[in-house]
Amino acid sequence: MEMRVNMAQCQIRGGKLMATAMAIAMVAWAPSSVAENFGEDLASMFTNGEFDVNFRYRYEFVDQDDNGKKSANASTLRTRLIFKTAKWNDFDITINMDDVHTIIASDYNSTRNGKTQYQTVADPKGTDLNIVALTYSGLKNTTLIGGRQRIKRANDRFIGNVVWRQNEQTYDALSGNYQSQHFKVFYSYVDAVNRVFGPADAAPPFNSGFSSDSHLADAAYTLNDTLSFSIYSYFLDLDDRSGSANAFDTSNQTLGARLTGAPKIGDSWTITYTAEYAMQEDYKDSSFNYDADYLLAELGFKWNWLGVKVGYEVLGSDQSATKAGVAAPKAFQTPLATLHGHNGWADKFLSTPATGLQDTFLAASAKVAKGTLILVLHDFSADSGSIDYGQEIDFVAKWPLGKHYSVLGKLAFYDGDKAAAGDLAQDTTKAWLQLTAAF
Repeated sequence: MEMRVNMAQCQIRGGKLMATAMAIAMVAWAPSSVAENFGEDLASMFTNGEFDVNFRYRYEFVDQDDNGKKSANASTLRTRLIFKTAKWNDFDITINMDDVHTIIASDYNSTRNGKTQYQTVADPKGTDLNIVALTYSGLKNTTLIGGRQRIKRANDRFIGNVVWRQNEQTYDALSGNYQSQHFKVFYSYVDAVNRVFGPADAAPPFNSGFSSDSHLADAAYTLNDTLSFSIYSYFLDLDDRSGSANAFDTSNQTLGARLTGAPKIGDSWTITYTAEYAMQEDYKDSSFNYDADYLLAELGFKWNWLGVKVGYEVLGSDQSATKAGVAAPKAFQTPLATLHGHNGWADKFLSTPATGLQDTFLAASAKVAKGTLILVLHDFSADSGSIDYGQEIDFVAKWPLGKHYSVLGKLAFYDGDKAAAGDLAQDTTKAWLQLTAAF
């Protein structure tokens, strides 16, 4: 208990430092006539602010064959407190505090609790100052955000907040976003990445956030529903704080372009499509020397309550790559992505295998009453060589229960091919039941 309290106190102390810096920034920005009344105005910002609370309970079951570990039963509750101040001179402050605790079932490896005899469910207990961000919106079509914040780009394939885990991934960053009717530009300098493994003040190796000197930039032009084109450049200079010789090997630079559209055909039919290509290579202090490609092609059809989509995604492999001058194949990696949303919900590909990945998938969705049903089929294989990794079936059903509540049931069945190596050859079953309440 004492350890959890200390974690929370450390997070709160960090939040106070951020809040103090924000107050200084607002005083410096404000004209002298306004600064004279700063104390009164600052109090008004908070007294007129908005407070919300969100509860998310989840039961997660994990069973994996042939790895010598017991099935996991994780029952966790995330409590999120959300406060947003009123605006003052186009400034406002957002603060989120997250607390994750187990309820009844705690037979799982959270990555921090030492229960390595169980399968992993990466939802450790802890209290975390998740967001404390200062926003300035006084420039036309432009928003500036400084502090600990949520960053999501496009479909979260490269940069996301890992929304599925109970502990959200956030960024200590300075960001700017410009948006007009047809044109968007985004830039962020990232000083640190607060990952899903709980508060960052635990002893190594559990303080597994990233120290960062990274730059994220993208731009998009939307002509109409038929055509949207975007380009992006993500330069990730990351240190995983572990002190290992591989600490910088997650660093990479990625340049890419994405084309999307959803043209309508008559009153009932809509075609959706995506075409995307990216190039990646080593960056800054990475000990690898490699380059790899990324490719995504999707085509879908929507008709009233029914949708169908087929897709093909490739995370390429460089078989001639080297590490510290020694041959070491390396594949395209996305260390800051919301990985659960891609390549199967069984999470078998959180790190791309050295032989790369080809994912051919078919997804169908249906609206039933106020709920949604989704079925996804995956076929996984290596990009280099002729290895079949396996197949996966995913299913989810979710329904709102009135204005404030919702329920979700979710299943993932991964059938590993025996020719695949290690973890990828092992059949995996995951099941979730989730209840949320937002006020």
